[in-house]
Amino acid sequence: MLIIGHRGARGEAPENTLGGFQYIHDLGIRAVEFDVRLLKDQELIIMHDDNFIRTTGIDQNIYQCASNELDAYNQAAIWMDWKHIEMTPKLSQALKIMQDFQHLEVEVKAVKTEQDAEALTTVLEKALKGFEENAVITSFDLKIHQALQKQQSKFKRGLLIEDDIGLKSIDQALALECCQIGWMNQLASDEMIHATQKAGLNLSVWTVNDVERAKHLRELGVQGLITDFPKMMQKELQQIQ
Repeated sequence: MLIIGHRGARGEAPENTLGGFQYIHDLGIRAVEFDVRLLKDQELIIMHDDNFIRTTGIDQNIYQCASNELDAYNQAAIWMDWKHIEMTPKLSQALKIMQDFQHLEVEVKAVKTEQDAEALTTVLEKALKGFEENAVITSFDLKIHQALQKQQSKFKRGLLIEDDIGLKSIDQALALECCQIGWMNQLASDEMIHATQKAGLNLSVWTVNDVERAKHLRELGVQGLITDFPKMMQKELQQIQ
């Protein structure tokens, strides 16, 4: 089972930052999950929220910014013990750190229209060139998956599930030609995990920060464990192998 750092390592380092990605790289972890959004100047950045307020303390919608304005927003602003300023990274910058990663879960945040989905996925496919073997594009947004289907994308895809729709989630994933489902931890019952496996789909489960839960998921054959605390999880799971 892969230990996958959630937004880098959001419980141990500023989330979705170059410093956070370097942090898990230095731990020897080579699997990561992060979020991408497309700015108005067609630059992909790594950012979970659509506003800078939670992570930087500045109330600003990201879609009103261009990529040359990102230096004003320190993503480590709330980390009193973090020694470095962490600017909102461009995807191209982060991928330089991830050259030797074996698994990337690239979550595309929801967009408003089908046209937005097509524009974003077109840029994303070009940006991820060279990562076809180890990147999985994930999203909750069906428009993103449909755009990738239309484009006959070469990238593997995973449907993210946070609503309790039961077996319908598996039907959706198969119809969208996904290879994976990313289950919210609270919905990842043994029954749903077994059903997902029976359908021939891989699994990742998020966000898992409890060691006993992680151990159980490993016994069930879950491929990917997305956690805020990869250092802690790496240490504890090695001890219980």
